[in-house]
Amino acid sequence: MGLRSRVLISAAELVALLRADDPVTVLDVRWSLDAPDGHDAYLQGHVPGAVYVSLEDELSDRAVAGRGRHPLPTGRNLESAARRWGVRRDKPVVVYDDWNRAASGRLWWLLTASGLTNVRILDGGLPAWTAAGGELESGEVTPARGNFTVLPEDLHDGIRPTLTADEAGDGARSGALTLLDARAAARFRAEEEPVDAAAGHIPGAKNLPFTALLAADGTFLSDEAIAGLLADRGIGADDTVGAYCGSGISATVIVAALAAAGRKASLFPGSWSEWSSDSARPVARGAD
Repeated sequence: MGLRSRVLISAAELVALLRADDPVTVLDVRWSLDAPDGHDAYLQGHVPGAVYVSLEDELSDRAVAGRGRHPLPTGRNLESAARRWGVRRDKPVVVYDDWNRAASGRLWWLLTASGLTNVRILDGGLPAWTAAGGELESGEVTPARGNFTVLPEDLHDGIRPTLTADEAGDGARSGALTLLDARAAARFRAEEEPVDAAAGHIPGAKNLPFTALLAADGTFLSDEAIAGLLADRGIGADDTVGAYCGSGISATVIVAALAAAGRKASLFPGSWSEWSSDSARPVARGAD
């Protein structure tokens, strides 16, 4: 299995797996800023056998203060939720959404950071599934309980590397890492800020909107096209890369895209919502 196929699965491949009744756990994590609760949409129609996952309730821990709008869940809470979803140590997992791979990127990041090795994002999301002739079923799915064990209690110390606010800021200013801001260009330049405490970006960061990594049909760009986007921002093959966004959701698309292309990127989970909540932290405005 190549690097790309360790991160992504095509809709045609998933159709074949399910029709052959091969073992696979499918998780539906529909979410967007405009529609954070995708449960009703899930009930109306989802990939057969897919279990609904709530990004707001199960992939975030709102009880944590000072870590942004979507703090990472604890390892124990994620483990409990994953077992409810039917996740097993010896069974592959496919995750999907219906909005720009942001939510499935978050779930992929959390599960792989927790030690699960066979997790793939449905390339193109739910629209790709239906375009490939995949059927939809309605209603709730309640699976047999899983047995997945999360390795770390604190997922900031998980298998996938993370950055603290200080590490992200210091690294970007010193040039020790290239810090990519996954938000839309207008938010990066401080022309608008619909959600967080201040408008702008972390000084030294470069803007790479996460949607730029996706083709018009919502599938990930080729490795060559991804390499071109990095080169446009002066990022070489050996450069250290970090990523952040508004609250640690859409930046996981950058991490996944780079992983598919054979590169590592650290995630700043608190992202701009954590950075901008502290008025003592510097804010940059305008272009790179």
